[in-house]
Amino acid sequence: MNGAAVCGAALVLAGLAGIVKTQPWLAKTMHATKEADEVYGLPPPLELHVATLGWDAAAADMLWSKLLVEYGTHWAEHRDFTGVPNYVDAILELEPTYPPVYQFVDTLLAYRPLRGTEDDVRRARAYLERGTRERPDDPKLWLRYGQFIAFIAPSFLSDADRAAWRSDGAIAIGHAVELGAEPDDALAAADMLRGAGQTQAAIRYLEHAYAFTEHPSMTEVHEAIGRRLAILQATHMRDEADAVLRAVEEARRRDFPFLSRVQYLLLGPIANVAECAGFAAAKEPACIRDWSSLPLGAPSDSSAQ
Repeated sequence: MNGAAVCGAALVLAGLAGIVKTQPWLAKTMHATKEADEVYGLPPPLELHVATLGWDAAAADMLWSKLLVEYGTHWAEHRDFTGVPNYVDAILELEPTYPPVYQFVDTLLAYRPLRGTEDDVRRARAYLERGTRERPDDPKLWLRYGQFIAFIAPSFLSDADRAAWRSDGAIAIGHAVELGAEPDDALAAADMLRGAGQTQAAIRYLEHAYAFTEHPSMTEVHEAIGRRLAILQATHMRDEADAVLRAVEEARRRDFPFLSRVQYLLLGPIANVAECAGFAAAKEPACIRDWSSLPLGAPSDSSAQ
């Protein structure tokens, strides 16, 4: 074997040894690089107007397309994707009313690869609230905002915040109905408001929805809303009557427990004469002179004199 063959064999062996030695490190490095988020290479949102040279609308469309591609790619490769806010902030800087962002930003954040977090949900709500300010008369946007914070977002939140978010969502859905969204959405909003103790707001939204559905083509929805409204109004009247009875009974037990309810009602509320003297004091809850003015749930603190 001549010297050239020996040198060639030595080079091959050296190459194989190098591959064997470096392959695990290269595989590990490649895997880590593949799993990491890509670097966001665009300038900050405030500087984008200069970078686009006035082509703001075209740049917004390009960024939106890029965001959708990245979102789908990360799902397909089972990789985490935390760069959604970078793209959304840039798009909204270029075009604050960009409709696709407000239509899909809740999904892009709450159900991002691999899983959205509570912070993502709160950020999505902030974006949708910005949308309601940028597009205040858009019923579809108000409806999406309300449905998101009422039905989707609570599953990401702690128990302490869920009720408040559902109540805010119901109010937003009701406002969407007032702006022209499908009136049957008011039924869901009314149920949530009723469950949150806001019966008056629920009745108000159903009254609006009932008025909006008087057209013959919407008879079925109109009748369904009418039935729900009648039930709510009757329930509200019953609840108010029960609250009055409870307030009167609490006052009777405190003032004259030996009197029957009828006898106590004939006497009227008992006010502290010394504390209720003068015009200003007469407006105080503890100084009422008739039962119709009794504050429900907070009976007057009366002491017979």
